[in-house]
Amino acid sequence: MTQTIDRPEAELQNAPSAGETRKRKPIQPSTIVALIILAVLAILWLAPFAWAVATSLKSEADAGATPVSWIPPGGFTLDAYRSVLGEGNIPQWAFNSALTSIVITAVTVIISALAAYAFSRINFTGKKWLFFVIIASIIIPPQMLIVPLFYQMLAFDMVDTYWGIILPQIIHPAMVFILKQFFDQVPIELEEAARVDGAGRIRVFTQIVMPLSRPILAAVSIFVFIGAWNNFLWPFIVINDSSLMTLPVGLQTVQSAFGVQYAQDMASAVLAALPLIIVFLFFQRQIIKGVSTTGFGGQ
Repeated sequence: MTQTIDRPEAELQNAPSAGETRKRKPIQPSTIVALIILAVLAILWLAPFAWAVATSLKSEADAGATPVSWIPPGGFTLDAYRSVLGEGNIPQWAFNSALTSIVITAVTVIISALAAYAFSRINFTGKKWLFFVIIASIIIPPQMLIVPLFYQMLAFDMVDTYWGIILPQIIHPAMVFILKQFFDQVPIELEEAARVDGAGRIRVFTQIVMPLSRPILAAVSIFVFIGAWNNFLWPFIVINDSSLMTLPVGLQTVQSAFGVQYAQDMASAVLAALPLIIVFLFFQRQIIKGVSTTGFGGQ
């Protein structure tokens, strides 16, 4: 009697756990190849940034010396950063970049979302042709529009103003297309149910469609913000007042009388990229989720 009771207890104590009985799936060769390719691409992407950081921490003599080396003979130094921060108005330029980028992002998302919803849900005369024009405008190089836009800003007396930086950058045909592709996937039954309850089109858009579109709206906002922050050419053309310059433009004005200063140039590049790196680290989940649910990653 005692043996019949102790035997099951011993078997239960020696029995493998559920995790141990679960067999691990073997790693497929295709997975290994994909990981190797991704690792190589990551290294190739990080190498220029790592070189920029290493060069910015060198003295000007070591940065321009040959042969080049990752570790300078004279050791690392922060002299390049001290020179850039001392000669330029970094806080004001950073504020200008943040202000204009935030306004551009907010206005662009609102306009693009409204236009995309109209193309997705509303039937009106000339809808296909107008959407075709929007799609075709994506392939137009922005540089072709610089001259007419500059004359337009002159006519509106917006040169050397924040609005001169903001207004030409709030129209993004690509974002209209991406948002339309997402809105097309939103079940129309949800909107029809809201209409039965008496909701108007604006209420349906703001309370039904927009909450369901948070991932794509976050992704679009981040991409627009990054583009506005990095934009150098248009702010460089429309702004002459140093107090209104954005960070990329302002850092380019920090020049030395001794010719090309590699360490200072790399320090300026690192300072300009640092806010974007912080933004990506905080919002990488939204970026990845938005890419996976939109036309960025393919259908």
